[in-house]
Amino acid sequence: MNILKNTPPPLETGNQLLVKGLHRRSFLKWAGGAATVSSLILTGCKDDDPVITTGEVNLGTGDFAVLNYAYALEQLEAAFYTKVIESQFTGITADETALLTDIRDHEIAHREFFKAALGSNAIGNLNVDLSSINFSSRESVLNTAKTFEDLGVAAYNGAGRFITSPDYLALAGKIVSVEARHAAYIRDLLSNGSFADNTVVDSNGLEMSKDPAAVLQAAAPFIKNTINASALA
Repeated sequence: MNILKNTPPPLETGNQLLVKGLHRRSFLKWAGGAATVSSLILTGCKDDDPVITTGEVNLGTGDFAVLNYAYALEQLEAAFYTKVIESQFTGITADETALLTDIRDHEIAHREFFKAALGSNAIGNLNVDLSSINFSSRESVLNTAKTFEDLGVAAYNGAGRFITSPDYLALAGKIVSVEARHAAYIRDLLSNGSFADNTVVDSNGLEMSKDPAAVLQAAAPFIKNTINASALA
């Protein structure tokens, strides 16, 4: 019984949700434009009156802890990019708007996947604090995006060793690949060619990773909750 309680639900449930969302987005982009699909994604994934969790958040144990850890980071990224598109920085170009909207939609899809996969074991809606970011400033937005994307890639790479389910490990590999694409794009917006410099890739040509404690410490200024990740130590 304890094993069953600590085993995430079948992968197909969350995976179907993710694929369905992306297929719908692809179809509607051709049929009615990106603005239409963006509206539908946000309408379908955002609670009318979300209840914000206060105080300490415990990620749980086993694979649930890893999935909740990823879910927490995806909540932060989704909230950030939603605000980026809502309050676009001065001088933003059409190409930047389109690609940052795509990133927002990816992060929302990732967030909703983990929420569906975790079911009743999911942590609540985190109390995200983005007040330190100047969303009207291109430099402030892109440097924050760089921080979040680099952190996300390092977090997935560092947490992979805690995942026991091969299905979830494979999916985490797919998601971190997307996060790395985001990181490369944001880095090149700031400084062309910096996508693989020595701050993220080591001398062996390997992406650097961070353990959960280091990641959560870096994310702490943007999350008011204290996150208990003792199972990932």
